[in-house]
Amino acid sequence: MILVYIYAFIVGACVASFINVVIDRLPKGISISKGRSRCDECKTQLKWYDLIPIVSWVLLRGRCRYCGAKIGWRTPLIEIMGGCIGLICLHAFYFDIVTPFVFVCYMILLAITFIDIDTMTIPDELVIALGIMGILSIFVADVPLIEKVIGFFCVSLPMLGLCYIKDGAFGGGDIKLTAVLGFLLGYKLMLIGIFIAIVLAGIWAIFLLATHNIKLQEHMAFGPFICFGAFISSLYGWQLLLLYLSFFNLHL
Repeated sequence: MILVYIYAFIVGACVASFINVVIDRLPKGISISKGRSRCDECKTQLKWYDLIPIVSWVLLRGRCRYCGAKIGWRTPLIEIMGGCIGLICLHAFYFDIVTPFVFVCYMILLAITFIDIDTMTIPDELVIALGIMGILSIFVADVPLIEKVIGFFCVSLPMLGLCYIKDGAFGGGDIKLTAVLGFLLGYKLMLIGIFIAIVLAGIWAIFLLATHNIKLQEHMAFGPFICFGAFISSLYGWQLLLLYLSFFNLHL
């Protein structure tokens, strides 16, 4: 079994290596299928042995083989995160048909997270990709269609309404993301996910304000918190809901 988990980590890291390309190219409007990666400094096309996830970065000590330019730590970090996502999917869903489906969804969320951190935008291409996964989920998940439809509106519609009350309260990408995630998860898990997102975003905002890294009127990327909330909710949402209800002696 340990070999299966190792394989899952390797697959996850390799896919995350591609996600690194998506994160770098998509905001720039560069085709993600346009040739092998190049060094940002010397523009040398990298060889296959320069692109082995995690391993190449370690062996090269975080520097370009050809010009010595520093390669950021985030590159192997995302690959490690991808490997961990592979492990989580295998551990949570085993060899079920839903496992690769959930894995792809998590990888899309990973790309959205870092693109939003970098650019404060969420590409429509990734929202559409997640929307396609939402449609496919009708056939692979056991969430009733009516719950998916309610999920589409239960968070996105209030967010849209708040934007009319206060201009710029949320970005358009955030609203579209919550809509497709709501359809993907259903309204119950979506509400849990957005609750997690709001709590974590509030804690992070307080920290930034306390450390003077952000001003009161400034915006921060909310997409990463939405993605993380959806990630946790999809894995442990029902357990969290049952735990919450148990405090009040309530039942589903």
